[in-house]
Amino acid sequence: MSKFEFPKSILSRPVWGTLEPRRGLHHLMIADAEGAEAILDVATPEMMESAHIIFIPKGTEYAKQLRALNPSQFYEGPSYAASVTRIQRVLLGAKMSTQVYLSGTESLMGQAMLECTNAGIPHTAIQTEHRGSTARRMQCVHCKGFTEDVAIDPFVCSHCGLNLFVRDHYSRRYAAYQGVCVDAEDPGNVPPSKGIYP
Repeated sequence: MSKFEFPKSILSRPVWGTLEPRRGLHHLMIADAEGAEAILDVATPEMMESAHIIFIPKGTEYAKQLRALNPSQFYEGPSYAASVTRIQRVLLGAKMSTQVYLSGTESLMGQAMLECTNAGIPHTAIQTEHRGSTARRMQCVHCKGFTEDVAIDPFVCSHCGLNLFVRDHYSRRYAAYQGVCVDAEDPGNVPPSKGIYP
């Protein structure tokens, strides 16, 4: 199942939407893994004439289906880090009426949205749709390191080794959720880890 209904939470937690085709001279579509399904659902032949798809497969087999849409440009990257310079370059040349579509994991959408807003596109003008993994990109508030694909709570920071509580507080500035030491006042008293979502 690639769609997930996130439970209600605090105001800083992002709310992801559903992609829909919009009129525009250019269409930038960035997706990872099952996020390809959202692009496949929304793509039209007219959009593809001026579409630039940036896709990070993460072990999935969607690239062939995305190529079959015949977008104007298609890039398949091995990771977000390897693709970010391409994203930045495309955004640098983006013109008015460019439509931006982000789909897939929260990590990809958050980081790509940060690049878009840094390029001057308001976050409210960017379409998003969550598909696939519910694992989070977490930032340790103590050492400031980032840990990708966190699916359990609490978890161990991959940088400083602290046991961190997975909070719903989300920072758009860092495109990450915030993790706080769970046993700061009682070292070693760490509850057993469980999945973030049931």
